[in-house]
Amino acid sequence: MIAKPSGFAMFFIEIGGFMATFLGDLTNFESIRSALIVVLVIAAFALVFAFVLSSLVSKEDEGTDRMKEISFNIREGAKAFLFAEYRILAIVIVVLFIAIALFTGKEGASGVQSALCFLLGAIFSILAGYFGMNIATKANVRTANGAMTGGMNKALLVAFRGGSVMGMSVVGFGLFGCALIYFLTGNFEILTGYSLGASTIALFARVGGGIYTKAADVGADIAGKTIEDLPEDDPRNPAVIADNVGDNVGDVAGMGADLFESYVGAIISAITLSMATPALSQKGVLFTFVLAASGIVASIIGAQFVRGNGNPQKALNTGTYIASAIVVVAAIVFSNMILGNIYYGIAIIAGLLVGVIIGKITEVYTSSDYKFVKHIAEQSNKGGAATTIISGIAVGMKSTWITIVLICVATIVAYKFGSLVDGSTGGLYGIALAAVGMLSTTGITVAVDAYGPIADNAGGIAEMSELPESVREITDTLDSVGNTTAAMGKGFAIGSAALTALALFVSYANAVGLFEEGIDILEPSTVVGLLIGAMLPFLFSAFTMESVSKAAGDMVTEVVRQMENIPGLKEGKAKADYKRCVEISTGASLREMVLPGLLAVLVPLAVGCTPFLGVKALGGVLAGSLASGVCMAIFMSNAGGAWDNAKKYIEQGAFGGKGSETHKAAVVGDTVGDPFKDTSGPSINILIKLMTIVSLVFAPLFLKLAGM
Repeated sequence: MIAKPSGFAMFFIEIGGFMATFLGDLTNFESIRSALIVVLVIAAFALVFAFVLSSLVSKEDEGTDRMKEISFNIREGAKAFLFAEYRILAIVIVVLFIAIALFTGKEGASGVQSALCFLLGAIFSILAGYFGMNIATKANVRTANGAMTGGMNKALLVAFRGGSVMGMSVVGFGLFGCALIYFLTGNFEILTGYSLGASTIALFARVGGGIYTKAADVGADIAGKTIEDLPEDDPRNPAVIADNVGDNVGDVAGMGADLFESYVGAIISAITLSMATPALSQKGVLFTFVLAASGIVASIIGAQFVRGNGNPQKALNTGTYIASAIVVVAAIVFSNMILGNIYYGIAIIAGLLVGVIIGKITEVYTSSDYKFVKHIAEQSNKGGAATTIISGIAVGMKSTWITIVLICVATIVAYKFGSLVDGSTGGLYGIALAAVGMLSTTGITVAVDAYGPIADNAGGIAEMSELPESVREITDTLDSVGNTTAAMGKGFAIGSAALTALALFVSYANAVGLFEEGIDILEPSTVVGLLIGAMLPFLFSAFTMESVSKAAGDMVTEVVRQMENIPGLKEGKAKADYKRCVEISTGASLREMVLPGLLAVLVPLAVGCTPFLGVKALGGVLAGSLASGVCMAIFMSNAGGAWDNAKKYIEQGAFGGKGSETHKAAVVGDTVGDPFKDTSGPSINILIKLMTIVSLVFAPLFLKLAGM
C-alpha cells in the first residue's frame, strides 16, 4: 500500500500542476524564451531543494567523538583527492578550451562561444560532483547515529536525503546550463560544447574515482581478510579509511558526473535532431526542455514517498515508480499539447519503461534473492576460487542479451512512432527522446544510487566506532539494499549511455553529411574504423584494470608493513596510519587516470584528421565502440555485482558462512569483480559518449581538412 503524500509533497504536486498549466499557455508564443524562464526556474528550484536537504542532513547529530573523528578523516581524504584531481583537470580544460576556440568555429557558431559553453559544462559538472560528495561525507556518520538513536527508519531517511542532494544537483545544474545557453543565444549548435565539458569531467571523475576506490577496496580486502584475517572495516586495517573515502569519490562524485553527462547529452542530442526535423524545429526544442523539467518535478514528488516502513528496498522502489508514473502522464499531455500528437510521448515512455526494466533485470542477475548469485555461491562451495571466477564471468556474459534486446526495443519503438510524424528525421528525434525519457527521472535515480555508498560508509563507521551490534545490523541491511540499488543504477547508466551515444552518433552523422552519402560498411576505411572502435573498450578496460592492480599492490604492501612495524596494532592497542593509505590511493589514481582519459579524446581526433581515414572511418569507430562498449559494460558491471553479492550471501550463513573455505573463494571473486563493476565497467559508458561528443564538436575541423 502506497503511503499518502505529506503536506510537503502536496506542495510540490501543486507546483507541478501550476507549471503544466503555465507551459500550456506559453505554447501560443512565437518564441520559446518565455517557456525557458519557467524551465530555468524549475532547474534552479532543484538546486534550492538540494540546499534544503543538505541543511537538514547537516543539522542531524554526528554521534560520539570517535564517530566524528572517523567521519572527519573520510571527509578530509575525499576533499583532498577531489582538489588534487581538479588541479590536473584544470590543465586538460585549458588545453581543450583553446583547441575548441581555435578549431571548431563555423557559420552561425564561433569557436569561442563553443569553448565558453565547454567551460560552463565542466564547471557545472565539477560543482554537482563536489556538492554531492561533500554532503555524502556528512550523511554517513549521521546515518550511523540515526541507526543508533532512531532505528531503521531514521537511518534510511538521512541516507536518502544525502543521496538526494547528489540527484538534485545533477539535474539542477544539467538542465539549468542547457536552458541558460539556449535562452541567451538561441544557438543549438554551441550546446555541444557544454556536453563536451560535462563528458570530459565525467571520464576523469569516473576513471580517477574508480581507480581510487578499488585500489583501496581491493588492497584492504587482500591485506585485511586474506593475509591478516581481519573482519570487514576493522579499525586495525590501515586501508579502511581510504576504502571509505573511495566510496565517496568513486560511487558518489564519479557516478554523479557519469549521469550528469548522460543527462546533458540526451537533452542536447534531442535538441539538435529536433532542429534537423522540419516538422518540429523550435516546438521540438520546447518539448525536450519541458519534459526534462517535468522529470525534475516528478523526482522531487517521488522523493517524498520514500519513507521508512521497515523495508528500505520497497520504500526506494515506491519513490522511483511514482516519479516514473508522473513522467508517463507528462509525456502524453505535453506531446499532445506542444507537438499536436502523442507519438513522441510514446517515444519518451519507451525509453523510461526500458530504463526501469533494465534496472530490474540487473537486480535479477546481481541480487542474492535470485538464482544467478546463488549459483555462483554454490560453485564457490564446489570448486573453490576457480569455479567462482568461471561462473561469475558466465553470469556477466549471459546478462548482456536481455539488456541489449531491451535497448533495441526502445530504439525501434521510438524510431517507428517518431517517423510517423516526419519520416526518418522524425524517427531519429524519437530515438533521442527515448534517451531523454530514460533519464527523465535522473533526480531520484541518482538519489537512490548515491544512498548506497552513504549506507556503506555508515556501516564502516559503526564498526570502527564499536557501536552496538544492533546498529551494525541496521547499517548492514541498508548496505545490502544499497548494493542492489548500486547495481540497478549501473544498469540504468549503461542503458542510458547506449541510447545517448546512439543519439549523439546520429547527430554526428547529420553534422558531417553522412545521411546524404551513407556509410559503406565494406569500404576499407569504414572497416578499419569499425575494428578500431570495437577494440577500444577492451584496451581502455585493460588500462583501468591494470591501474587498479598496481595501486592495490602498493596498498597491500603498506598495510602489511604497518601491521609488522607498528607495535600493538594487531592487538588493537595502537592506531594505524590511515593517512598514508589515503595518499597511496590518491597518488595512484591521479597518475593512472591520465592515459585512459586521453585515449577517449585523442583517438577520434587522430582518425578524423587522418587524410586516408576521415569522417566516414570515424563513423565506423563510433559504431564499433558503441556495439562492443555497451556489451562490455553490461558484462563487467553485472559480473562484479554478482560476485560481490555471492560473497555477502555466504557471509549470511550459506555454505559455511564467514571464515569457511567457500567464503575465501568468494572473497577472491569479489576482489576480481571490484574493478569490473566500479572502475572499468562504468567508465566504458563515458568512453563511448565522450568519443562521440568529441567527434561532433570537432566535426567542422574534420570537414575542413577533408575539403568538404
